[in-house]
Amino acid sequence: MITYKISMNPKILFVGINPHPGSHRRGVPFSNNKMFWYLLNRAGLLNETESDLKNDESLKRIYDEKFIPKYGLNFVNLVDRPTVDVTLLTKGEEQKGVRRAWQIIRTRRPKVVCFIGKVTFNKFHGSRECEFGWQKEIGRSRAYLMHFPIRGLASVRVKELSEVKRASGGT
Repeated sequence: MITYKISMNPKILFVGINPHPGSHRRGVPFSNNKMFWYLLNRAGLLNETESDLKNDESLKRIYDEKFIPKYGLNFVNLVDRPTVDVTLLTKGEEQKGVRRAWQIIRTRRPKVVCFIGKVTFNKFHGSRECEFGWQKEIGRSRAYLMHFPIRGLASVRVKELSEVKRASGGT
């Protein structure tokens, strides 16, 4: 099971839709296909070796021991139940997670809330109208909608994450 990493005043709160069964089993978001971690590293949000990101044990250690204290990153999903594909989620299943995410944003005050993919953003806002990039602020937090990290050009996602990093006060 994935334990969410939540702190006060994080640089970035990443909001995902739900875990893949492999990621859920490992206890690390996006660990089934580690592209998200490589993208974070390439954008300078992490400073780890790719071999450590590829290795399940070292990735778990990075997530458990460095994600918050060293990097100032937080993560939460809207749905805790793992599925191979988001189409297997039931209508309204995200509502509890949406309330949880709103509460985290209100009380923990991240500098940037980064939604991972349009499905996540649409479920959070209850609307299907959105474009990638900067969104209307949520409370005191800037909001960004990035492309889902698994498909498409890595360079697009690295550019997006680099923009999020700059806005979060990252160097």
